[in-house]
Amino acid sequence: MTTLSSPALPLLLEEVEVVSVRRLSPSFVRVELGSPALAEFGVDQPLYDQRIKLIFPPAGAAPESVAGADEGWMQAWFARPAEERGHMRTYTIRDVRGEGADTRLVVDMVLHEADGHSGPGSSWAASAAVGDRIVLMCPRRGMSFGGIEFVPGSASRVVIAGDETAVPAACATLALLPNDAQGAVFLEVPYAADVQTVQHPEGVTITWLPREGAELGSLLQPAVLEHLGAPVAVEEVTDEEVDPDLWETPMYSSSGEIEAPLEATTTDGVYAWIAGESKVVTTLRRALVNELGMDRRQVSFMGYWRRGVAMKG
Repeated sequence: MTTLSSPALPLLLEEVEVVSVRRLSPSFVRVELGSPALAEFGVDQPLYDQRIKLIFPPAGAAPESVAGADEGWMQAWFARPAEERGHMRTYTIRDVRGEGADTRLVVDMVLHEADGHSGPGSSWAASAAVGDRIVLMCPRRGMSFGGIEFVPGSASRVVIAGDETAVPAACATLALLPNDAQGAVFLEVPYAADVQTVQHPEGVTITWLPREGAELGSLLQPAVLEHLGAPVAVEEVTDEEVDPDLWETPMYSSSGEIEAPLEATTTDGVYAWIAGESKVVTTLRRALVNELGMDRRQVSFMGYWRRGVAMKG
């Protein structure tokens, strides 16, 4: 039974139902999630790369109860053992369908079968079926939620790049760009069969980079660097230099180095949005900022995942 979140919560924390499942390709599953409570879903700007949270229960267990949840719920949830509470993972809204009580959130989920790094989200997606239930955390209309990092300001050209984990966010963003947008997109995926047909402005080119067994990032890095005019042969960062929580945008840095004011996001020239495996993204960050000299207020670098490291949520 669906219970609506308390109006006191500044977000929607709901048990939702899988209403549709479709295997898009070897590496992607599209899941539609529905609930009457999603009538309250909404943000005050284009969705772009809007993040949400899904809470996967332990194997064989029912979804986490969120009835009567208050603002202290998340802290209490994290305080419990993982084997008891399950796992929280971050995803992007690929699309929104329907309206009111029939609103559905479309989420494209990556199956990490190709690299052998399947986690709780990937495992759940691989066996998801209509009628399955899961807990969702997402924006409530009229309330601040955050989770949108695509901030091009007045940039005249955009560059979007990422591996398979960034494909849903990149595609959702492309569909919402203005018709006169200019730029280039580079998306590295495990297989040629993972290439998708994507809505995008005519002035934005899309380059798909199927690895077909090649090393993660080995196609993405040189493609992006060549496009931006940076030296293609860059030194890969060491494991010790990688921040598994890498997250740098015009207004935030996980390293604490910068706190750019809002007006700094309005910049002419190129704006780069790069997301994916943290080591690959860190290497690109170093090349763009140090070698190419890009202003850090013109870029968003997000480590969506770290190979061999369990993500926190």
